[in-house]
Amino acid sequence: MDKIIMAIATGLGLGYAPKAPGTFGTLLALPLHFLLIKLSLPYYSAALTAIFLLAVFTAGSAEKILDYSDPGAVVIDEIIGMLITLIGAPTNLLVWIIGFALFRFFDILKPFPINFIDQRLHGGLGIVLDDIMAGIYSLICLQLICYLWF
Repeated sequence: MDKIIMAIATGLGLGYAPKAPGTFGTLLALPLHFLLIKLSLPYYSAALTAIFLLAVFTAGSAEKILDYSDPGAVVIDEIIGMLITLIGAPTNLLVWIIGFALFRFFDILKPFPINFIDQRLHGGLGIVLDDIMAGIYSLICLQLICYLWF
């Protein structure tokens, strides 16, 4: 069971990348989003909810397995954050690249309240929620960019 949990939490092993594992985890969200956008909004929302719950469970479990707080190898949180970023985004490679850049920017910079969540919440929920907030910030910015230029 630990191997399955770790495979999910590490984005099928992408979290073990020697450099920028979060970036590789974020990239995994793109083909997943491509599959999810074919769903109607209720099913898309249900899929995101299921991925969120899976992310919280596997991130918290991986933290215990590795005996390390918020391990860098865990990238399932980046995946759900990026999926949130792309909600309602047009199927356009440039838009997806902008969304990717925005998400990485907010995930790395961690403006308030992302930094508050990152510092105060622990376990699976703490690992995932800061990326959810980065995804929400990115979603707002991406939608504004799409409204103004696309």
